[in-house]
Amino acid sequence: MALVAKPGGPTSHDVVDQVRRALGLRRVGHLGTLDPFAVGLLVIVVGRATRLAPYAADWAKSYEGVIRLGRTTATDDATGPTAGASDAWQSLDRARVEAAVAQFRGAYEQRPPAYSAVKVAGERAYRRARRGEPVALPARPVLVSALELVRFAPPDVGFRATVSGGTYLRGLARDLGEELGCGAHLATLVRTRVGPFRLEDAVLPERLTAADLRDPATLVAELPRRELDAAGRSAVMHGRPVPAGKGEDGRVALFADGQLVAVAERAGDVLKPRVVVADE
Repeated sequence: MALVAKPGGPTSHDVVDQVRRALGLRRVGHLGTLDPFAVGLLVIVVGRATRLAPYAADWAKSYEGVIRLGRTTATDDATGPTAGASDAWQSLDRARVEAAVAQFRGAYEQRPPAYSAVKVAGERAYRRARRGEPVALPARPVLVSALELVRFAPPDVGFRATVSGGTYLRGLARDLGEELGCGAHLATLVRTRVGPFRLEDAVLPERLTAADLRDPATLVAELPRRELDAAGRSAVMHGRPVPAGKGEDGRVALFADGQLVAVAERAGDVLKPRVVVADE
């Protein structure tokens, strides 16, 4: 696992390819896409640790950015063509914008952008949108656990936010513009945090080396932990269950000699390995 500071321009997949070449590894993934225009923290997982990605899927992510009022775009960000424009933002004061921002704190139903990776009948929505086909995605629940207006310089609104996985900041900008009656799009975005990881601890992709790799056990740090003896480790490495201990319910991270071996799940009186990450 590694922390990479993604620059503006390349896609998250481009960064993964760069890491793959730099480390000489074939199996490389990430914990949450950043749009090409966005910058900031991209958590990279490598090797067998890619199997642990689902355990970090619910991690909150924090951002800083700028929402530009008065213009909507096809992509809900600054990269897309103008879809509409309004001068209504000129009559807004900070108090009105603060009140609108407050409407989006907590849980709300968000419609993903048409230009997104959400699948429609097995095809990515953005591919349909690029062909000019109408895309109407159903709203889904997201959680905005923190949203703060940090700069008011109309038509630009600077913000900080912490959101659940699956939340589109482009969608938040669009929805804020609708709430204010003037339209808006996301002008800039920086991801500053993913779960326990911070942007200031990341390295540029071109500077990443094997020395920058971190213990993948961090991805399952919130799970109960169990130390295995040699026999238990051998059993788990071959996919065999081990007896469950008192209080070991649900998922359990299995370790041997301080190294993560697998994630298991209780089934009756045993722990069945679901994801094995250690090497023989």
